Amino acid sequence: MPKIAKDALTKIPNGVWVLGFVSLLMDVSSEMIHSLLPLFMVTVLGASALAVGVIEGIAEATALLVKVFSGALSDYLGKRKVLAVFGYALGALTKPMFALASGLGMAFSARFLDRVGKGIRGAPRDALIAEITPAEIRGAAFGLRQALDTVGAFLGPLLGVGLMLLWADNFRAVFWVAVIPGLLAVALLLFGVHEPDRQGVHQPTNPISRENLHRLGSAYWWVAGIGAVFTLARFSEAFLVLRAAQGGIPVALVPLVIVAMNIIYAASAYPFGKLSDSMSHTKLLALGLVVLIAADLVLASGDHWTTVLLGVALWGVHLGLTQGLLARMVADVSPADLRGTAYGFFNLMSGLAMLVASVLAGLLWDKLGAAFTFYAGAGFCVIAAIALAARPANVR
Repeated sequence: MPKIAKDALTKIPNGVWVLGFVSLLMDVSSEMIHSLLPLFMVTVLGASALAVGVIEGIAEATALLVKVFSGALSDYLGKRKVLAVFGYALGALTKPMFALASGLGMAFSARFLDRVGKGIRGAPRDALIAEITPAEIRGAAFGLRQALDTVGAFLGPLLGVGLMLLWADNFRAVFWVAVIPGLLAVALLLFGVHEPDRQGVHQPTNPISRENLHRLGSAYWWVAGIGAVFTLARFSEAFLVLRAAQGGIPVALVPLVIVAMNIIYAASAYPFGKLSDSMSHTKLLALGLVVLIAADLVLASGDHWTTVLLGVALWGVHLGLTQGLLARMVADVSPADLRGTAYGFFNLMSGLAMLVASVLAGLLWDKLGAAFTFYAGAGFCVIAAIALAARPANVR
């Protein structure tokens, strides 16, 4: 590793590393289930592609909607960790519900509550990272957390594949194993992260009052809008799993497409995060759009496993380019005492876009076929490119 990269890593606070490993463990737990869940719902519970899209859209949108309230509450209380612990604990405790699900109602309830937990922990955790990290290395810090999070996101499906092969496609047994890393994540957060001391006495104020929302400023709302448009162009990853299954890949091996995507995502998140500390953010976002268009066009062109693998790899590069960068941009353009609220509204807008995108993707898939779904995603990228061209002067 180059010396400059090593120097940047040594400057990142210990709390960011711990939060990264907490994310890693929880993602191992979640992705063991989520990488198999679309196939479980279709093959075991008898769901349609539209039903999968609706469930995924509502679940992910719920997580992002809840972040508004948890982020604002963390600003009001002046406390981030307690809400993060509660959110991770709820996520861990809902994992057994997937193993027990006998119908779509139970599966939906488990997915819904699991995402509520994600929503509660997300904004306070990101605000905590922004607080404990010097401004000049925020890109590297968010990139590192995202990279560790994504390592868990590919270890989870990989472990799921191994257990599916070992246990002859026993979905429920794999779901039970997923409970263990979730509980470990909660314990690590509880004992390994310390919230920084704040100067003076914290005076609770309403973070979502008209005055405070105005204080967020036009640059923040532009960043939040860009995040929503990017989400609209990139629907649920459940459709990557379904595309792989169309090519005849054995059920037990289908999660390997998510493994491949997340290996690329994990490998690229920190380097691109570090690059964002010294390069124009909008140029990096534009590059991310180009990569996503390429991914959509490749995935639309066919369902052979080599084609799907290339498209999924490009999807992972897009995520590495954009996700940590957008988190860093929110921190840069929002007041310190409103960062929880800022992350909350950013994710609210992205959540609504995810709901629309996933339902639309499911409808297009069922009515017009998989290829048209990915062509539509490329079309939304053009809208995002137009929005990028209208950036405020104080966003670099």
